[in-house]
Amino acid sequence: MYRQVLDPLAGSLLWSALCAALPLLTLFVLLGVFRVKAHLAAVASLVLAIALAVFVWGMPAGQALSGAAEGGFYGLFPILWILVNALWIYKMTEVTGWFAVLRRSFGSISADQRVQAILIAFCFGALIEALAGFGTPVAITVVMLIAVGIAPVKAATVALVANTAPVAFGSLGVPLTTLAGVTGLPLHDLGAMAGRQTPLIAAFIPLILVLLLDGRRGVRETWPVAAVAGLVFGLAQFLCANFGSVEITDIVAGIATLVAVVGFLRVWQPRTVRQAPAGAADGTPEAADADAEPAPQGGALLAFAPYLIICALFALTQVGPVKDWLTTEGTLHFTWPGLHVETPTGQPASAVTFKLEHLKGGGTVLFLAGLLTMALYRIGPRTAARAYGATLHRLRWTVVTVTAVLALAWVMNLSGQTVSLGTALAQTGTAFALFSPIVGWLGVAVTGSDTSANSLFGVLQVTAAHQTGLNPTLLAAANSSGGVLGKMLSPQNLAVAAAAIGLPGSESTIFRRVLGWSLGLLAAFALLVYLQSTPVLGWMTV
Repeated sequence: MYRQVLDPLAGSLLWSALCAALPLLTLFVLLGVFRVKAHLAAVASLVLAIALAVFVWGMPAGQALSGAAEGGFYGLFPILWILVNALWIYKMTEVTGWFAVLRRSFGSISADQRVQAILIAFCFGALIEALAGFGTPVAITVVMLIAVGIAPVKAATVALVANTAPVAFGSLGVPLTTLAGVTGLPLHDLGAMAGRQTPLIAAFIPLILVLLLDGRRGVRETWPVAAVAGLVFGLAQFLCANFGSVEITDIVAGIATLVAVVGFLRVWQPRTVRQAPAGAADGTPEAADADAEPAPQGGALLAFAPYLIICALFALTQVGPVKDWLTTEGTLHFTWPGLHVETPTGQPASAVTFKLEHLKGGGTVLFLAGLLTMALYRIGPRTAARAYGATLHRLRWTVVTVTAVLALAWVMNLSGQTVSLGTALAQTGTAFALFSPIVGWLGVAVTGSDTSANSLFGVLQVTAAHQTGLNPTLLAAANSSGGVLGKMLSPQNLAVAAAAIGLPGSESTIFRRVLGWSLGLLAAFALLVYLQSTPVLGWMTV
């Protein structure tokens, strides 16, 4: 049995925390400074994390390698299982010509790319996040953004930044449901508190998307529709989280925003329509498939059909009897072989038990959606198989990146490196309110999942709150709300975005573009949470 130690380096929590940060610093420096390919940076950081786990934290080498294997398998299933099937659906719409129809359909709502980006990345992406997660919204919206002519790297950047505001309530509230489970705090209170934090982020995200696409000129010309999208989403999120259901908060917010924006565009359009040519300076879209057919004649409904099928299937998985059946028959729980790990308090580490959602998982739902898309568009098995093979070939380096990053996260979590980092930040007294969102941000940056970050640091936040006299609901919610700002630069999500645009190896370029926004929004959010812990904004707390 291996028990995690918080301060293995000279008995100092500070030095241990600094040592624990080395794998993450290595990963981000290799990506952002030296522009090393993501799969090489991830493997190098993984090797360093294993070495620290064995030689500093004293974890048995066999268990460290077993933990890495568990994380790598999690990278394959569900993460890559989701990504492969999401991009397979896109590939089939491309070879049949329906993707060109989809592009025309967005143009019928508004010919302006900046408006189309708000509709796709912010509104539609929120609906996908509400039902699924694990990079699904990024994988789907990126290819849709490219369809309307936005350059690939810019499309990836926009999709990643847009995938922030809905994350805390994503996957039908799973991150907050998990947080309530590990902390014992009421779900409604956590949802209400998060609903008084994330809407303030959401209100500004559409403006940031326009700024990313077209600079200050874009904001000046399209701020009315961006303001409508941000304010409606934030208001709907606040109202549903505080006076409705946590589970359907993002669904309500996404639909309300989509309806509001489409309605607003009937009475207002930008005076100047901006349509940047495809293949801009920062990237060139993947060449059209040689087997692609001419765009078929058909309505927008058929062009949107694969994505409507995805939404319908994910919604179906949440219907009572179906959800219960999938939970019991479609999920396997087993102890990962070779792992015997306890937390510093002597409790079994949660990562020791692996949950395999072979039927319930998002990738399986997407695979079924792909089969239905084949039937709808009358795609033969040979054409579908070629599209699947092309998708796998396109993702060959992404497989290495994602499995290595998840292996890194598991090794850091199981050895105690991540807990040492979080515990060190919790030693700052009442000032911890300022660092509380940073802990959540760190957790999501490492794992790529708000749910995982809440599982990892939820109890730590509540314990620190009791020790410092702060509001435990505030800090626990801040872990989830602050965590969403780390999702855009998580190596896992960077790899998903790079694969979706067909430019593996572009992770470092995308990372540099989103880093400033992630840190800037985090600083503003940390200040908000700190003020919520004081009489200045204390009236906002639950």
